[in-house]
Amino acid sequence: MIAIVLGSGIKGCNVLELARKIEKLITQKSVNNVTLEDLLGIRGLGKVKAIQILAVISLAGRLGSECSVEVLSVKDIWNLCADFRSSKKEHIVAFYLDTQQRLIERRIISVGTLDASILHPREVFEPALQLSAAGVVLAHNHPSGSLAPSDEDITITKRVADAGDLLGIIFVNHIIVSTGGYEVIEL
Repeated sequence: MIAIVLGSGIKGCNVLELARKIEKLITQKSVNNVTLEDLLGIRGLGKVKAIQILAVISLAGRLGSECSVEVLSVKDIWNLCADFRSSKKEHIVAFYLDTQQRLIERRIISVGTLDASILHPREVFEPALQLSAAGVVLAHNHPSGSLAPSDEDITITKRVADAGDLLGIIFVNHIIVSTGGYEVIEL
């Protein structure tokens, strides 16, 4: 839809590439947090097109649950992690769900180093409380490409699950993702 609104690309960047850059920004910032200034920071996007994109984002938000992504499986989460699955830094991302398992928002919780990232349950559940989320899914990549959970992965998963129980927010899954697949951390 963004490519249709754009109509054309710029020299060295076709319309689909430009649309993907905008979609990546929207995913990183979340739909409700994208500003005109954010869009103007994308090379090739002028003020008029940026305002049109903001209008499309606003319209999509008003349509509500009809535009929501329904998260039913681990594969759905894996698909929503395409932007960082092969990253050379470890990313931890939280997916906040409503009572119907529809995606409210996706947030990057932490970006770490080649083999570590810091995560505390408060960083996961503060946004969950603000968004009135019913459930949370965590996903992170291993830059090594390994899908095997580390002892630290298992420990933090247990801590986050316990915090969710205390707060009455369902901790659905913690998933390790890579370009080759995914693995659910079992408790």
